[in-house]
Amino acid sequence: MATTSEFHDVVPADVAIAVRDVVRSLQDAFNAKDATALADCYARNATWTNAMGKRLTGREEITELSRKVFPVLPDQPVRYDVVRMFAIRPEVIAVNVVQTPVSPAGDPVEGAKGAPLYVISKEEDGWKIIAGMNGFLTDPATD
Repeated sequence: MATTSEFHDVVPADVAIAVRDVVRSLQDAFNAKDATALADCYARNATWTNAMGKRLTGREEITELSRKVFPVLPDQPVRYDVVRMFAIRPEVIAVNVVQTPVSPAGDPVEGAKGAPLYVISKEEDGWKIIAGMNGFLTDPATD
């Protein structure tokens, strides 16, 4: 019999692809500074706490804050790398990501790295982020 950790670390390939697609869509929306596309990655009733500790509830709040923040962010592309995912339940997946600033060619550059945790769930309208929190990665060895 599998231990709890062994069971939870097993994410079926089709689910892993769907989850990675959500993370990729989020990355693309962030880099395009597209608040609507970014918010569409979240469930309607999602909760999100950004790296500054601001908690947002629901897709509308996420859209509103993104529209305010995107114009003042530097023009710096960021790559989102999934470093771990595990199943909380079959259709609820926790995902650790490292956000790395990159050049337009995709090469890493100096700058702060983010370390968000997303909880991605299969919703009526597809796989969506239902909860998450971002922070800064302070120890590069923990990538």
